[in-house]
Amino acid sequence: MSTSLSTPDVENIIEIDVSDEMRGSFLEYAYSVIYARALPDARDGCKPVQRRILYQMSQMGLRPEKGHVKSQGVVGEVMAKLHPHGDTAIYDALVRLAQPFNLRLPLIDGHGNFGSLDDGPAAARYTEARLAPAAMDLVANLDENVVDFVPNYDNRNLQPDVLPAGFPQLLVNGAMGIAVGMATNIAPHNLGEVVAATCHLIDNPQATTEDLMRFIPGPDLPEGGIIVGLEGIKQAYETGRGSFKTRAKIVVERISARKQGLVITELPYLVGPERVIEKIKEAVNSKKLQGISNVSNLTDRHHGVRLVVEVKNGFNPQAVMAQLYKFTPLEDNFSINAVALVEGRPMTMGLKQMLEVYVSHRLEVVSRRTKFRLQKALDRLHLVQGLLIAILDIDDVIAIIRSSEDVDSARQRLMDVFDLSDIQADHILSLRLRRLTKFSRIELEAEQAELLEQVKSLQEILDSEQVLRAVVRDELVEVAKRHSTARRTVLLSVDPQQVETAGKVTAVPLEIPDAPVQVVLTTNGGLLRVDGAEPLEKTDTRGIWDTYRVAISTTARSQVGLVDSTGTLHRVEVVDLPEVPRSASNPSFAGAISASQLLGQELNPVGLLNVDKDEVAGFVTAQGQIKRMRPDYAKADSFETILLAAGDEVLFAAPCSDEAEIVLVTSDAQLLRTPAAKIRPQGRVAGGVVGMVIGEGARLLEANFVPAPTEENPLPAQVVTVAATADGLLGSMQSSVKVSDLEIYPVKGRATQGVRCHRFLKSESELVLARVTVGPAIATSTTGEPLALPEVDPRRDGSGQAVAHEIAGLV
Repeated sequence: MSTSLSTPDVENIIEIDVSDEMRGSFLEYAYSVIYARALPDARDGCKPVQRRILYQMSQMGLRPEKGHVKSQGVVGEVMAKLHPHGDTAIYDALVRLAQPFNLRLPLIDGHGNFGSLDDGPAAARYTEARLAPAAMDLVANLDENVVDFVPNYDNRNLQPDVLPAGFPQLLVNGAMGIAVGMATNIAPHNLGEVVAATCHLIDNPQATTEDLMRFIPGPDLPEGGIIVGLEGIKQAYETGRGSFKTRAKIVVERISARKQGLVITELPYLVGPERVIEKIKEAVNSKKLQGISNVSNLTDRHHGVRLVVEVKNGFNPQAVMAQLYKFTPLEDNFSINAVALVEGRPMTMGLKQMLEVYVSHRLEVVSRRTKFRLQKALDRLHLVQGLLIAILDIDDVIAIIRSSEDVDSARQRLMDVFDLSDIQADHILSLRLRRLTKFSRIELEAEQAELLEQVKSLQEILDSEQVLRAVVRDELVEVAKRHSTARRTVLLSVDPQQVETAGKVTAVPLEIPDAPVQVVLTTNGGLLRVDGAEPLEKTDTRGIWDTYRVAISTTARSQVGLVDSTGTLHRVEVVDLPEVPRSASNPSFAGAISASQLLGQELNPVGLLNVDKDEVAGFVTAQGQIKRMRPDYAKADSFETILLAAGDEVLFAAPCSDEAEIVLVTSDAQLLRTPAAKIRPQGRVAGGVVGMVIGEGARLLEANFVPAPTEENPLPAQVVTVAATADGLLGSMQSSVKVSDLEIYPVKGRATQGVRCHRFLKSESELVLARVTVGPAIATSTTGEPLALPEVDPRRDGSGQAVAHEIAGLV
């Protein structure tokens, strides 16, 4: 048995130092990530994959006016020709370029599900894409030698080293990227503001960062929101590094009759509504958040973001808002780290540096484009001039061509005889006979003049840097006109959630304190509360049309009783009422909530009672009944306070002490003044007693319980009456007004007609307005302006003075 020995393969083993190999390989990897993947170029603001997507889509003809194509097809073209790193990376970059919540100015027009702040996009085979109008300004003029082209990964195709970039894309859309040992994070900005700053820098190269910030005050985030604190922005613009707080836009709204809520319509940058809701629920469960009863997401594609956070009764909405900012993503921090590639090297740049790099790039692009167009115009002018020579001597040209043995000899003879260049002679030889008409000569001469003018203007651009800068500036302005939109993000230099008091910054208290307030019932049935224990003064209503009817003193966490015309008392929580700050300089009851809306039923409110105090209540009905009720209020949410006769209704209800006087005024100018102490308080089921006998055809206009003058309020009561004349066509028209002191009218017993308070003129038939008020009365016009009333008339039975302007309200 024999065996054969085979010679083993010769191995070539090279010993290397592992640390050296790791160091070298890591540096190569780091350089590849920094230069070819993670960081944008400062000139066009694009990462390599973004640049390749935009360029390839432009090569595919996917312009804004063309139809959408499958995203998978775009991804395949980019991966096959330009970007070898896989379809997932390409599609992710394409999706980001199409998301309006990611970019301030989207560069791709997506069709289909391109994701949201909470959900990812559909697969590439389900979506379609084309270039957005703004992208056309980034890739414009690529066929005019404006930028250098470099080989792709396999040297089979060429790709632009940088895009022409018709606007400062790096600032407008920002950038995010994580490289090896460094990262970039640049906030989006408003296109119009960035272009304005760029134009200023073009005209004033020595401009400072502070000068540029007059045009760019801060970032403009795609979803809006609020930026609080501008110092971090200024630091970032100066050094390239800084941070600022972003907040959601929250408004306090009444979301139901007795509920207030916080409505969130704009969120911080890249924060989704589902994430916010999740964090709110976690904070409520962990007891970090208080005062929240529910949160709902009403966001949709048509109305945008809308989150509704219901606030519990008794909690201050502003304080709950401050809690939300503190414990949820409704307040977020954005750190600017402006790192980009400049001449292939990563650099941290401030605002001016970024704009300077862009302006330099754009000047070069326009200069190269101008040279290209100039050479093209000169070449065409050269041909046109040759054609004009040929047409002028067309007979000689034809004779030379016919007598020549071949094309080469004909070309040479034309060059010798007419002093033509080789290119001009070739063009004449290829000339068609139909171009030899007289009209063709006119066209050529016109074209020659146009080309000469074009050459002159192009040469001016190349000869003058000032003209070149003007061209760049004008083109930027045109881009801004096409694509610029209004600012979305609000910039605040101070935190509105904190209030400065006596030099100290204090937070808004979470729960509404049980502080003294005035609950007001306005003349049109609105309810509100005014802070402060002092009763409302007449100046509090000056300048508003909606004067108040009743105002009672209570506290913010108590209850009041709202009495309607049926005599039913409804318990109302004071904290449910909208609060209006007390301000004599700019009073307004516009924020009042209607009683019907608050209670969820149609009713006619006539008065307010303090159900938490031991006060006797008074009621006056349309038929002249008066009732004083003992303070034995029921515990129910609503209950009857007076037994009404058929067809009767309550006209006025208010606290009525024994010291008060009851004053009633009817339309036939009768006034009854009677002591309240003469009427015994009754229980809730009683119907009261006859207060005033109302004449036939008359109606009760005014009722009030006038307190006795005190040291704190010594002002006497006044009576204001407005008479009218009856006109068959126009109805009752105000004709005279009278102001008198209540003390001139005698005190009468109840169940009488009282005394006359206003003598009618011959044309007058009735009173249309009457008001009994403590202190000087105020009249308001239909537009809310105060009206002058006549002097107090000392006559009890006197007539009024002529009405200068129609009186809409009295208080």
